[in-house]
Amino acid sequence: MNLRIIPLEQHDAAMNMAIDEALLACIGKGDAPPTLRFYTWHPPAISLGYFQSLTEEVDLEACKKENIDMVRRVTGGGAVFHDQELTYSIILPQQVLQKDILPSYALLCGALVKTFQEKKLDAQFVPINDIIVNNKKISGNAQTRRNGCILQHGTILLDVDIDKMFSLLKVPDEKMKGKLIQHIKERVTSMQQQLQRKVQPEELIPSLCKHFSDALHIPFQEGTYSEEEWNRALFLKKTKYLNNTWNAMR
Repeated sequence: MNLRIIPLEQHDAAMNMAIDEALLACIGKGDAPPTLRFYTWHPPAISLGYFQSLTEEVDLEACKKENIDMVRRVTGGGAVFHDQELTYSIILPQQVLQKDILPSYALLCGALVKTFQEKKLDAQFVPINDIIVNNKKISGNAQTRRNGCILQHGTILLDVDIDKMFSLLKVPDEKMKGKLIQHIKERVTSMQQQLQRKVQPEELIPSLCKHFSDALHIPFQEGTYSEEEWNRALFLKKTKYLNNTWNAMR
């Protein structure tokens, strides 16, 4: 058994989430191998955590004006603005990773930590699902378990625009918005800020493949989607992730 690597892709928000769910279904049936995929988002997007309220979290008018996609994830957690980042998803049968939630986060996020450390960055895993560099968050991760599989996906911030993010998200108290933005700026960082240069996604992928493979003790091999996976993703995109019944369910 190999860890299938899907090379870097760029999709809109609905397709990115549809592919993740399609892989969950096919890998869960035993029709596809464990898979690690890398992707970016075009246009930029906000992904909403499964349990969040769309109307309370996202300024839909601002998103429309700025041509920002919006999609609800199958994973929990908070709203995320996807723009200047590398995103990964790893989908595994549960028998491959027989660990409870926290140990599984620690093991999988360890691949990211080692990748950052190769760049001479002081990276650490902070439970339950964050990675920090020099005490600032650089990666957030989320997980779900279904169909006998574990799906974990997460972001690596290549650069970050906190002001733009907060122009698209709602905050509980507008009077405190300025202080909240300043607080986030002090707690969040990016590869560009840490290395003082622009970092391309392709620069990180070989190291991530190696460290995920080492963590799972599975050799990795580049692959492609099956026809079944791709057709299922197209169906899910059209019927679910572009549908307000899903995106506005809360």
